[in-house]
Amino acid sequence: MKSTIKNILKEAKKRLKKDLYLLEHYSNKFFSIQKPALDFDPDTLPFIDRPKYSFAKLNKQIVPHGKLPYNLEEKLDFFREYGYVVLENVLPTNEVDAIWDEIEFVTENHENYDIDGLAHRFNDQKETPIKRIPKENLNGIGTRFIDYHDSSVRAKNLITHPNLAPFLQASLTPQMTVFQSLIFKYSSQQDLHQDFPWVTSKIPSHLVAAWIPMEDVHQDAGPLFYYPKSHRMPKFDFGKTGILFHYENSLFSPDQFSRYLTETCTQLGLKKEILLIKKGDVLFWHGALAHGGMPINDPSKTRKSFVVHYSTKDGLPQHRRSNVPEENPDQYHGITVYSNPLLAHQKDIVK
Repeated sequence: MKSTIKNILKEAKKRLKKDLYLLEHYSNKFFSIQKPALDFDPDTLPFIDRPKYSFAKLNKQIVPHGKLPYNLEEKLDFFREYGYVVLENVLPTNEVDAIWDEIEFVTENHENYDIDGLAHRFNDQKETPIKRIPKENLNGIGTRFIDYHDSSVRAKNLITHPNLAPFLQASLTPQMTVFQSLIFKYSSQQDLHQDFPWVTSKIPSHLVAAWIPMEDVHQDAGPLFYYPKSHRMPKFDFGKTGILFHYENSLFSPDQFSRYLTETCTQLGLKKEILLIKKGDVLFWHGALAHGGMPINDPSKTRKSFVVHYSTKDGLPQHRRSNVPEENPDQYHGITVYSNPLLAHQKDIVK
């Protein structure tokens, strides 16, 4: 009897050991698949970010273009090394002024527009149709218009201008798309951050941003600042969500992320630079460049700007407000501009 029990227990122990081994094996296999990435996927990196980058090879891939007011190879080399670049005098200032005139008109007649906005200390700072935001809030510090380009043909033409399109196509891929846009009247005064954890597409590395000044920037208006070469720094691990931030699932907060960036830039010896850019110029920055907005020293000083994030057709196959691809999206100077299905009645409404 004792011998029988002993043999049963022995066999049970062997089976348990085997079961535990199988459980550990398949758990490790499962979790290794599910483990969030802690860097960009090297297989989907834009060509400019790859070790074997060559301008000669890249130049053959982009859409043929006319004469540019800058040396494309030099600007791309600078962008690749430092994570940002300024293109001087590439946009017609009369078009920049005309778009700001549109913004002023829309603000004055905001009750007619469903364009999304975000205003400081209004509706818990949630995205809200501007028709519901009081005019004094729309004109105040901390306000932004979201995806204004959806409603303005003039804005679409500016953010895809022929002087910008070749650089954009070379910095990511020829199959470029507009991801989102933001209009600011005042400095964002935003803490140090990188864009890719928040402005997320299917391919996080497929992201580049443009900062278009709608006026010359004054040093007391809260100018943009950035850390050159910070686009190559080790990426922050938000925990369960890896390098991307998700409000409900990430283990670490935006404040912790900002502190990490500041500390890491200091450790790497990276120096902060402040940008006093002029109307007609455009700043492009890499999706991983650490940047932010300086404090406003003089509240009477505006910092009118048009910020645009771009992605690719692979990274963003439809408008970010949609779940299905658009059959025949608009094309502006070789760049795809999707239509917002939630605001179809507001498409190109600003004339």
